[in-house]
Amino acid sequence: MGRKDSVWSLGEGQLPEDIDKQIETPPLSTLLIEKPLGGSITVGGDITFIAKVEAKDLLRKPSIKWFKGKWMDLASKTGKHLQLKESFDRFTKIHTFEMHIIKAKENYAGNYRCEVTYKDKFDSCSFDLEVKDVPEQTSQAIDIRSAFKRSSEGQEDAGELDFSGLLKHREPKQEETPEVDVWEILKNARPDEYEKIAFTYGITDLRGLLKRLKKTKKEEKKSEAFAKKLETAYQVDKGGKIRFIVDMADPTVELKWYKNGQEIRPTPKYIFEHKGTQRIMVINNCQINDDAAYSVVAGDEKSTTELFVKELPINIVKELEPVKTTVNERIELECEVSEEGAKVKWLKNGVEVPTGVRSRYRVKSEGTKHWLIIDDAIKEDTGTYSLMATGGTTEAHVQVDLKPLKIIQDLENVTVMLGQPLKLHCEIYPGNVPGRWYLNGKLIQASDRINILHRAKNHRLEAESSTIHDAGDYTFVPEGYSQSLCAKVHVIDPPRVHLDALNCPDNTVTIVAGNKLRLEIPISGEPAPRVVWMKGERVILDTGSRVRAETFADHTCLTIDVTEREDTGNYKIVLQNEAGEDTASIKIKVVDIPDPPQAPLVPAVGGDWCTMTWDPPHYDGGSPILGYFIERKKKQSSRWMRLNFDLCKETTFEPKKMIEGVPYEVRVFAVNAIGVSKPCEPSKPFIPLAVTSEPTNLIVDDVTDTTVTMKWRPPDTIGAAGLDGYQVDICIWVSIGGCDLEKTKYTITGLPPETKILVRVKAINKAGPSPPRTTQHSILVKEVIEPPKIRIPRHLKQTYIRKVGEVVNLVVPFMGKPRPKVSWLKNGEPIEASQVSIRNTDCDSIIFIRRAERKHSGKYEMAVQVEKHVDTALLDIQIIWGENVALDWSPPKDNGNAPISGYTIQKADKKTMEWYTCVEHYHRTCVTVTELVVGNEYFFRVFAENMCGLSESATVTKDSALIVKQGLQLKNPEYIDYDFTEPPKFTQPLVDTFAIAGYNATLNCSVRANPRPKVIWMKNKIMIIDDPRYRMFSNQGVCTLEIRKPSPFDGGVYTCKAINDLGEAQVECKLEVKGGFTFCELMKRGVPLHLIDKYMNETKSLDSEKKGSD
Repeated sequence: MGRKDSVWSLGEGQLPEDIDKQIETPPLSTLLIEKPLGGSITVGGDITFIAKVEAKDLLRKPSIKWFKGKWMDLASKTGKHLQLKESFDRFTKIHTFEMHIIKAKENYAGNYRCEVTYKDKFDSCSFDLEVKDVPEQTSQAIDIRSAFKRSSEGQEDAGELDFSGLLKHREPKQEETPEVDVWEILKNARPDEYEKIAFTYGITDLRGLLKRLKKTKKEEKKSEAFAKKLETAYQVDKGGKIRFIVDMADPTVELKWYKNGQEIRPTPKYIFEHKGTQRIMVINNCQINDDAAYSVVAGDEKSTTELFVKELPINIVKELEPVKTTVNERIELECEVSEEGAKVKWLKNGVEVPTGVRSRYRVKSEGTKHWLIIDDAIKEDTGTYSLMATGGTTEAHVQVDLKPLKIIQDLENVTVMLGQPLKLHCEIYPGNVPGRWYLNGKLIQASDRINILHRAKNHRLEAESSTIHDAGDYTFVPEGYSQSLCAKVHVIDPPRVHLDALNCPDNTVTIVAGNKLRLEIPISGEPAPRVVWMKGERVILDTGSRVRAETFADHTCLTIDVTEREDTGNYKIVLQNEAGEDTASIKIKVVDIPDPPQAPLVPAVGGDWCTMTWDPPHYDGGSPILGYFIERKKKQSSRWMRLNFDLCKETTFEPKKMIEGVPYEVRVFAVNAIGVSKPCEPSKPFIPLAVTSEPTNLIVDDVTDTTVTMKWRPPDTIGAAGLDGYQVDICIWVSIGGCDLEKTKYTITGLPPETKILVRVKAINKAGPSPPRTTQHSILVKEVIEPPKIRIPRHLKQTYIRKVGEVVNLVVPFMGKPRPKVSWLKNGEPIEASQVSIRNTDCDSIIFIRRAERKHSGKYEMAVQVEKHVDTALLDIQIIWGENVALDWSPPKDNGNAPISGYTIQKADKKTMEWYTCVEHYHRTCVTVTELVVGNEYFFRVFAENMCGLSESATVTKDSALIVKQGLQLKNPEYIDYDFTEPPKFTQPLVDTFAIAGYNATLNCSVRANPRPKVIWMKNKIMIIDDPRYRMFSNQGVCTLEIRKPSPFDGGVYTCKAINDLGEAQVECKLEVKGGFTFCELMKRGVPLHLIDKYMNETKSLDSEKKGSD
């Protein structure tokens, strides 16, 4: 591998092969308006070279290169000592290029060159840099080695100037020099002569050589493994053979050879030999990649050396021969050198010939022969061509003459549509003759739009899109000839609308409603086109009042004096002339403030907050909705208060800090980029309400095998929403029912016996459920045994007497747990269910007789039993005759083969025995006959009835019924009701009170009146109505006024007035609020100025009275 020598870089330098490649040198032209000037600096100083290029006629940025000497490109050598900068001034259209040299050293001195290239233009400038020594540093030793370090090692001085890698490109001396020992010369030379010696003898790595020289001067330690080590360095010619020899002190030690740290294996190139104690490594056919560091390792010891491969000079064997030819012919220059694969350089008139991919020159080599080929010669190829090798130079003259011009195809006149491609073509002989194109006598330069092509004999001028300015006389002049070719171009321009001048995305023009709109649209066309503006199918005339269209020479105009929402839409422009027609569409968007949103809804409320939602407005004004403003007010007030100063992005909001129990309304404003909409309709009034506190004193009232009865007290805090009821839950918190406001007791049923439960109770009002009150311990569902006990009512302890036909309904309460078993006996026998109905509950037993008869009389015994405990009671019921008689009978045995449809009952007085009908079409078999005469005796009979009629005979009672007279009735005396009505009278008056500002104050009094009076509270003779700062209570005649967090403004004379139909009464007191506010605090609270002035005067007078009393 060849060496990479650092020239000016922090990394690896360019390969010599890359350095040799030069770009094609275009024709010379003036580009630099300011050229860099030479300068002089001292060692360690900084200097800047500036070059400027004017860019008025340039479409792209020109390329610039900085060189040191003739060919060393400094673009890849930037580092801590060299910086290249570029800048562009948009106002002056000037490119500025700078080269900064930082902390210069002596070897930075020399000739520099700046080259600027742009397409076919080229300019260059040379300048010198002189680096002077600092007098104070002349006596100091100069570290020459630091200037020759390899850049690839990345050491501290990487990036400094090092020109040793370029020495192999120097032309060697022609006369042969005898072989000399470079080591001996370097050992005896002064340090300032090292570079000169390296240049003279072709040493390419002076740094490595000096390292070895330094090591040779050190005192060597005696080696135990080696009797004689390797020399510090070896030198061999390219292609030669070298032998590395070491003497071993111990021949049995195994040796290993290394090249740049990698072990060397035996190959035809590397041969290992043993001669006694000598160990030899032979390297055959040495090449540049063999130039490296070598080492031999014996046990723990190591001997190192470095091999330098020297290239031999390349001589010219066959000289170049002169060539004379004509344009378009092939030129070949041939030369032969002394070595195959040698690197040579071709030059024309002393300048290296570019041989890149796009170059006209081709370089060919085969063995020792080298060719320079020009396939299609031009007149500019005339010159002196030379080949440079390391051992010499040869040159020859090439002469290229023109051929006679012959026009194969002349230019033709062209008519082209505006915007269509324009193509002009001609063909001449000889080919490859360049030429110039002219329009109306002016030279045409190639550009992004105009393309000038030259292919052999063909010459073309093409324009991608023709313009009006392309019309005229075109002339093509072949270079070097007096003849020219001419043609005329005529450009037709159809009408065209140029909407690009609007500079609006999607051709959409946006304007705020109410403003004036004037659209000027450039148009073109020859002849001048006719312009028509349309919106939909409607044509806009130039005589319109508010909306009108006008046309001028180079543009058309649409004017709307006062834009409205209805002006939004697509507008069409139609242009017509003889060359064609063109249309374009423009969308006009009139934006306005949005419509008001829909009226908001309030789905949830709390003690001092609520949640409100609303729908966006139907029309957003043509601009997206940015957010919303929210306002609220008390229902009785007319003053709205803004709740948010930052836009609310959502359609929900939660107002806070409201007074509980006070009705509120809210409304919403929509905001877009244009402004704020009108307010929406207010929401329905809502009242902030808070849930109550938890119920208190939750206890177990009763427990059975399947039920648990709970009792509790109402919540301590109820709030303005009041109390609607309660909710009872059991663990696992299943809601099992609720109860109304009047009940604070509930029985939980359906529970499995012997289980444990937890119970909690919540208070319910309009605001929702309160926090729960839960039992502290679990409750065992098991009833406690309570012995039964019958509680006979007082009226049943005596004989219970009822008349025949009356209803007997007796309720006998009892106690006992669990539920007692109840049984009844009549005269010691069970009671027939068909005669007497008995119904039992948990706490009583009911005996019911729908129509009493005399047979129902008797002794009724009631027994109540709970397990082994029994309690009994005896009831004496006696049924007597009265003004009524109860009859019952059995249906007939023969119904006449038809269903019995009813019965007819008749009565007869025993004295007259005349029968009268009492009841007809009666369906039951028992009846009570009423309205009988007291003291008379009656017989009764019954007829059966079916669909055929009454039975032939009737069944007559065997015995008669005597209606017995009753005893005398006691008449209760009449009493006159006492009149409890009275007018209002205050039994406890109001008392003058002192309050502290910010703490609630209460005023109390009591009044007596019947009927209940209406209580009115007044402050300073003004009635207090619906003021949230005051709360009024009246309970059992005690009237209370609560003032919430009073301020000094709340002080004054308060009056309580009671009124009913009989009269009225009132009491007064004076309230003084201490700890008042300052003037500023009252202003912040919004108190009117006249009230503030009155309050301040009263405060001063009170203070003066206190001081006087003190």
